Order: sequence, then structure tokens, then C-alpha cells
Amino acid sequence: MSAVRSVLVIGGGSAGTATAILLAEQGIAVDLVETNPDVTALGSGITLQGNALRVLRQLGVWEEVQRRGYSFSTLGLRASDPTGSLLAEISDARTGGPDLPATVGMYRPELARILTDRAVSLGVKVRFGTVCTGLDQDTDSVRARFDDGTSARYDLAVGADGVRSSTRRTLGIALRTRPTGMGIWRAFTPRPDSVTRTDLYYGGAAYIAGYCPVDTAGLYAYLVEDAQYRSELAPDERLAVMRQMAEHYHGPWDEIRPHLHDPSRIHYTWFETHLLDGPWNRGRVVLIGDAVHVCPPTLAQGAALALEDAAVLAELLTDADRVDENLWAAFTARRLERVRTVVNVSVQLGQWLLDGEQGDVPELMDRVARVVGEPA
Repeated sequence: MSAVRSVLVIGGGSAGTATAILLAEQGIAVDLVETNPDVTALGSGITLQGNALRVLRQLGVWEEVQRRGYSFSTLGLRASDPTGSLLAEISDARTGGPDLPATVGMYRPELARILTDRAVSLGVKVRFGTVCTGLDQDTDSVRARFDDGTSARYDLAVGADGVRSSTRRTLGIALRTRPTGMGIWRAFTPRPDSVTRTDLYYGGAAYIAGYCPVDTAGLYAYLVEDAQYRSELAPDERLAVMRQMAEHYHGPWDEIRPHLHDPSRIHYTWFETHLLDGPWNRGRVVLIGDAVHVCPPTLAQGAALALEDAAVLAELLTDADRVDENLWAAFTARRLERVRTVVNVSVQLGQWLLDGEQGDVPELMDRVARVVGEPA
């Protein structure tokens, strides 16, 4: 018997929709509220490692993700020289198991749509443009209040509402989100035939220059620099900066660069990090995903960790017969140290670049691959 019969999920990103899907599959009544007016996802593309694909298969959407995304299992390293010389082609770790590719690149809004459609097909009641304005709980339930004046009572509430989580603030949890010192330019462009995987260039005008195919037609390209205040730049100025940095890279970049002409497809954000060190719940309200852990994208593990949170939480809720401290202790034991390892390594990889140090990158990458290669 499940520990819950009704659940509120706050936030319609990967963590929230995955939780809703897995609970609804077990016959649990799920309401999902999302502040945005429709399915949305910021940015241009997303890199999904094998441990993310493992959960997507569990969610029943792997075939659709495979069809709409771009699968590959090698990583290229290129020189920032006049020809973009290929230095190495590395077999990437298949952390989801041998029957899944190492990586899938995907257009981020496409993944959001697939997950939302799956949730709705299972009976999840999704309310867009809705804000949860308050949570009042007792020992047996949570009463949620919404900005349209309505309220409802649930056995549990899940805060999956991102880095700036309003649910976290409602619970009174102070968590410092700090910049790591790097900023990243991203752009969505057509994919030339020469791009069939992620290639990384280290050095030159950027710490990292790379790209990832998201389907047969498109890719997202990115350039990592020192974090700077770029918000004052007009859209055309942002485009000019990214194009100027991209001039330093060649090989497939020579085919990507001419497509950097639409300012609306240029995005700039800072790398950030935080980790809630301790239980992620307060009573019958639990936080998951970016609300409790954020790592810079040096390992491309952000979405994977969020999906794992959802899978573990749903498993524990459906296997237990009550919501109690034993359940939350099991959740903490399954998630906290695993996430801590990934967050710390993600930050360390960036810090070595900032400091100009030659750390043991292969050892760190291998450590993470061993950790996430085991099911969460």
C-alpha cells in the first residue's frame, strides 16, 4: 500500500513531471502546478547522460526521446588551432547500462513537452499559470493555497520549482546559491553534417568551446568564459560577442559560426552551485531537483540528478505504508552523498580551469561514472 493517495507537485520541469508520472502510474492522484502559462523550458539544448536515460525509460518516454533527440557514445577533444584538429576520440561511459547510448542531446522544450504529455495521459491534473501561495501542514496532510483563491488538501507536497524555489522560501530554508566564476554563452543553430557528437575545445578565447547535436537538424553551441555582467548588452551586442569568441575556433565551428545570426537564440547565464546539506523535507513537504542541488554543467548531470530524485522519491512513497522519519532517512541516504559527489566534482572541474591548474580530470570523471553508473 502506498504511503500517499494524493500529492501536489509544484513545478513543471523534469523533476516535477517525472515525479508526477511515476506516482500517477501507481494510481496516486497528482495535481501539478506550474507558474508559466504553458509548457516551457529556458535555454536551447540539453545533454542527457546515460543515468538520465535510465530514468526516462522508466518513465515510458525513452522511445520518444530517442526518436526526437540525437544519440551518441563518443566524445571528441579538439585543439584550438587553425584547423580545429581532432586530438582524441573517447568512448564515453554508458552510465545507463550497455543497452542505452552514453548520451542524448535534445532540444530542451521538446523534452518538456514529452514529459508533460506523458503526465497528462496518465491523469495528472496540470494547471499552468498557477502559483502556490502557501502551504499549511499537520501530521497527516498539507493544505495548499493558490493565487486564484482556491485551496486543496494533499497527503504530500513536492517542491520541484527550480533554483529560486518559492517552496524552499515558504519552508523557511536558507540556501545560498553562489556563482562559481564562469559564464556560458549558448546558441541554437542548424547542425552541419560534421557534428555527430559533442566535441570540446579547451583554451583559446574561452575556457571551453563545445557543441552538442539535439536532433538530425539542430545543435546547441556553447562558449564558457569568466563570469561577466552581460545583462546590460543589447541583443545585437550579445550576438556580436558570441560571434567574436567563436572566431577563435575552427573545424566544425567554421560551419556553425555562419548560423550565429539570430540574437533571440543567444543565451547567457552564470554557472552556479548550491546543495542543501541535510534532509530535503520539512514535514510532509519535500524539495527535489534544482531546488536543493545545482551544479555547473561541466559534467552535464543536472537533469540526470533531478530525474533520479524523482525516481527514488516515487519508489519510496509507493513502497512504504506511511510518511515518517524512516522514509525521509531512506531518501536522504539514497540521495545526499551521491548528489554531493557530482556537485563537488562539477565545481572542481571548473575551478581547475579558472586557476589554470592541471588536475587529474580522468580520475574525477571516472569517479563520477562509477557512482552514477549504479542505479540511484
